[in-house]
This record gives sequence, C-alpha cells and structure tokens, in this order.
Amino acid sequence: MLPRGRPRALGAAALLLLLLLGFLLFGGDLECARRARGGAGFFPCALAPRIPQDGRPRGAAALDRDPPTDPGGHNRSDCVLPRPLPPRCELLHVAIVCAGHHTSRDVVTLVKSLLFYRKNPLHLHLVADAVARNILETLFHTWMLPAVRVSFYDANELKPQVSWIPNKHYSGLYGLMKLVLPGALPPDLARVIVLDTDVTFASDIAELWALFAHFSGVILLWLDRLRLAGWEQMWKLTATQELLTLPATSLADQDIFNAVIKGHPALVQSLPCVWNVQLSDHTLAERCYLEAADIKAIHWNSPKKLRVKNKHAEFFRNLYLTFLEYDGNLLRRELFGCPSPRPPEAEQLQQTLAQLNEEDACFEFRQQQLTVHRVHITFLPHEPPPPRPHDVTLVAQLSMDRLQMLEALCRHWPGPMSLALYLTDAEAQQFLRFVEASEVLSARQNVAYHVVYREGPLYPINQIRNVALAQALTPYVFLSDIDFLPAYSLYDYLRASIEQLELGSRRKAALVVPAFETLHYQFSFPTSKAELLALLDAGSVYTFRYHEWPRGHAPTDYARWREAQAPYRVQWAVDYEPYVVVPRDCPRYDPRFVGFGWNKVAHIMELDAQEYEFLVLPEAFTIHLPHTPSLDISRFRSSTTYRDCLQALKDEFLQDLSRHYGAAALKYLTALQQPEAP
Repeated sequence: MLPRGRPRALGAAALLLLLLLGFLLFGGDLECARRARGGAGFFPCALAPRIPQDGRPRGAAALDRDPPTDPGGHNRSDCVLPRPLPPRCELLHVAIVCAGHHTSRDVVTLVKSLLFYRKNPLHLHLVADAVARNILETLFHTWMLPAVRVSFYDANELKPQVSWIPNKHYSGLYGLMKLVLPGALPPDLARVIVLDTDVTFASDIAELWALFAHFSGVILLWLDRLRLAGWEQMWKLTATQELLTLPATSLADQDIFNAVIKGHPALVQSLPCVWNVQLSDHTLAERCYLEAADIKAIHWNSPKKLRVKNKHAEFFRNLYLTFLEYDGNLLRRELFGCPSPRPPEAEQLQQTLAQLNEEDACFEFRQQQLTVHRVHITFLPHEPPPPRPHDVTLVAQLSMDRLQMLEALCRHWPGPMSLALYLTDAEAQQFLRFVEASEVLSARQNVAYHVVYREGPLYPINQIRNVALAQALTPYVFLSDIDFLPAYSLYDYLRASIEQLELGSRRKAALVVPAFETLHYQFSFPTSKAELLALLDAGSVYTFRYHEWPRGHAPTDYARWREAQAPYRVQWAVDYEPYVVVPRDCPRYDPRFVGFGWNKVAHIMELDAQEYEFLVLPEAFTIHLPHTPSLDISRFRSSTTYRDCLQALKDEFLQDLSRHYGAAALKYLTALQQPEAP
C-alpha cells in the first residue's frame, strides 16, 4: 500500500553521484541539514572535505571552516573552474526513484529540463512502484525520444531491504531507496547520477557528469568499487548503530548517509553548490551564486514548493514553469553529431512518413493518422474500481473547450470513468488546476484522466478514444461523448441489464442507449423515461440529430422505444452510429479517421461485422447538450477538399473491411452504393 502524501525520493540533497568509496557527491549550502543536525553547511569551492574534530556530521559533507566570500557575503561560485565535457556521444546514466501519480508528473518536468540542455545520449534508470511504472512506461514509449533509453526497477522488490528502518519522512520507504541502489542497478554500471524528482536543471547534465573525471585516489568513486567495498553491510551496520539512539529517521536516507560519513569521512567529495541550489525555508541559496548564469540545478526541497520565499524566487519559478509547460514534442529532436539507432517502431514510422506525398491534397489526413502522440495515463490520482462482474466504465474524450462538462457528468454518472483529454503541455497544467479547484471533481477518485498531447492540425478523435478505452478497467464500457449527460439512473440500470441479459460468454451484444438532444442551455434534466417523453412531446427535447442527420440514429426506432417494456433487437443500417455498451475487449476505433466524420460509424460497422447484436434498452437514455461547433466540423462544412479526403478514407476502410471479413463485408459495400432516400 502506498504511503500517504506525495512519495518521492527525497534526501537533504537533490542529487547523488554514485561512485566508489564516496557514495555521496552533492552540493548546496545545506543550511536546512545544518539546522536539523546541528552542523554547518558545506560550500562549493572545497575539493577535499574533512569531518571536523568533534566528529559530528555536518550536512552530507561538511567543512571545518567557511569558504571565501565576496564583499557582499556571497559564496564564491566563480571559483568553480570549468571541466572538460565528456565526449559528445558518451552515454550518461541517471537514476530516479519515483512512486505514485504526483511524482510521475514531477519526473516529466525534470526530464524536460534534462533534455532541453543535454547533448549526450541518456540512459534513465527508474526505480518505480507499479503506478509510476505503468504511467512512465506508456509515456516514454509514446514520446519516442531519440538517444534516450529507459530501464525500470521494481520498487516493491527493494522495500524489504529498507522497511526495517523507522522513518518519519513523508516520502515513506521510497525516501530510503537510494541506500540500496548499488545493489539494485546492473552490476556492470560503473557511474550514475541520482536525482530527486523535484529538481530543475538549468545547464547541461554533461557538466555534472564531467566531475567524475576529476576525482583520484580513494575518492575516485565508482559503483563497482562501492560494491566491492561492502557498501550494503556498511550502511546497514551504521543504520543499526544510529537507531539505538535515534527513534526514527526524519530526513529519510540522508540521516543514514550522514551517519556513514561520520564514520567514513573519505567517502565524500563535495560538489559546487550551484548544482543544488536549495529552495527550502532555511537555506541561504543566494550564497551559492553571484548571478543567474552560475546556477546549474534548482532543488525545490520545501513542502511549499513554488510558494517558497526567496529573494530570487520569481526567477526560479519562471524557469520551472518554462519546463512544466514546455511542448515535449520539441524534445524529440535528434542529437547533432551523435547518431543513435531509433527503436524499431520509430524507424518504421519514419520510413512510412517519408513515403507520404506532400503534394497529396489529403497529406494532412495521412500525416495525422500516423502521428504517435505522447500519452500520460492517469494524469491525476485514481483508485481502480473493485472487481465486479457486471461493472461499466463510461468512456469519452474531450479537449480544453469541453472542460465545463465534467462536473455535470460526474453528478450524473457515479460509476468509474476513463476520460482522455487532448491538450497541450500548458493546457494540461490548466486542467490540473481546474480539477483541484473543483469540489466535485477533486472528490472523485474513480475517474481516470489520461492526457494525449496535442500535435498536428487535425483532431485525432479515434486515437484519443482508444486511449480512454484501453485504460478502462471494468468488464464493460459505455462508449459515450463528453457533450452527453446520461440519465441519473443509467449506471445502475446498465449493470442490472447486463446481468439480466446474461451478456459475456453467452451472448455477444452491444446495448444501445437511445440518444436525444436539447437546444436549450438552461434545461431541467428529466429523472425518468416518462418525464423525457413529456419533454419530447413538448418540443423541449428531440431525438438526436433529427434535424441534421436522422439516419445516424434512425435504426434505434424511437417510436418503438416509446412503448417498449423490454430490450429489442435492431439491425445495422448505413451510417448508424448509436452510443453503446460493449465488453471492454471490443474492437478499437479505426485511427485513420481524424477530424470530423465517420469516426463512430466505422466502429459500429465493425461491431456488426463481428456479429454483435444491437439491443435497444427500453429505460436507458442520454441527452446531448448544445455547444459551439468544433473547428473540424466547420472545416468539413466549408471545404470540398476536406469532404473528398473523408470519402477517400471511407473507401480505404471498406476495402480493408472486405479483406479482413471477406464475403461477410459485401453487405456494407452494397448498402453504401444504394442512393440515399430523399
């Protein structure tokens, strides 16, 4: 079970260079550690730190005297000499401990700042719990970053190695896991930089990596030598002795590190504190630098995070927000002068894109349907629903202009939801603030939000739907749209209907939920079928798209539905696109349909091709609310080229359907060739 709060890999310092006899290399004035442990902070210009004669650990590496300061009392950050950078194509290794939804978002911002400045290939080693791994595996797979490798390590397997240590730190066991990294990481890995998730880089991480080359003798610190030196036995013995007088650790792994350093002072080499400008309440961060250009990495190691008080806080916040909202698509760039092989799927995609004809009138459509969008699943904390054999998840997609529908939808549907949002990086942060400010939305833990990052000129509606559908966790899904509000009782009614109709292995069916619409923005929602029929007769409600596209829902047979007391079967017909409840393993939406038109029609056609029977539920209904037309529908209505391209996609879909289903698909070709009724 995850600890409460925001589990993160936190110590008093933001980064460690895991090397041999000096497990810790990190910088910062560490005034907060000084106050907590009674020592004096360490400073950036020291190259050979020593433990004072009183033997007390002072921060992670302490000096027995203060460094030189300029006349204004600042730490002399200009005394840090530049180091030769590693070769451009040398692989740099970075390790991060992360757990939970919040930390997974923090990792993304950290990685963006790394990628923005980096000129070398990177190998990220992520020690993650199941939640973070699920999120970050999907994210990095869809991000398709050149010259970036990602390896995952199961945090749960490491827990027994640190669970015996009493710890008051809010990061829980995850705050102790840096202690066991030498044993957890591959035995052939010699060097790695370990980062906390609340770090923002302001420089190329290769500059930090270059510091490895300037240690010698017993302080030439390598992971393989750490292992040979018996690091595991060393820290465990030290921790056991320390806990005889210390009831519990309060700084997580940092308390253990400090105690180890006390007994083994040669284990540590200080870094310039510009690599760890700490922004907690009690640090003297401004002593680390003379000007902003000096700063290499910022560490938000205060619970207040961006609200921390600092004379240069506005500058630091702006840097952080730059990466928080930075378009991650721009970081897919190749490394100049350092070719690296792409993953097979990325190479195949690149070859397919290269074959497209930019002179083709439908080039935009072709390119959009091939675009691989970054996907951040469960963007907010989410509690999976308990297993129930007839449970139903509402599945829908939306963009920023439909956020206002979310609160009403939550009031109408108490069950689980899987919602995919098509957003820019900046919009994703606006969405986060929107949910946090809403009592209705923030109280719901059974709604999973998945961000599909915007890229390209057309709306990839079926790709977005497929993300939401793939993340549904219940046996059945209600495939809806965000601008529909279901009947208040629909969730319970659907579960009861699934059980009564014995769906699943005995029966392959799609349950049709009749769709209606109102043109009124102020609308009293009906609480029963009888109330809905009264509104229908009064002209306050219509059958969906009755005025514009009646054939889309005509096969539902609304006249029969008025009198129906039991589910009834209807037949597929051309352009039928009802809202249905189907098993979670139903066919996915065809991703070639982007923008407006035929995206749902094609899906219903494939359900029919797979011999799903369409059963209309007599007490079910959902109502569409009015809204401004989308950009894509406006383009469809105004552009002949747009409509021609949609027709080309339809023809290709039907050809593929015929190849896949053979003679059974002939009825679709025949039906579509019939002239439309006047």
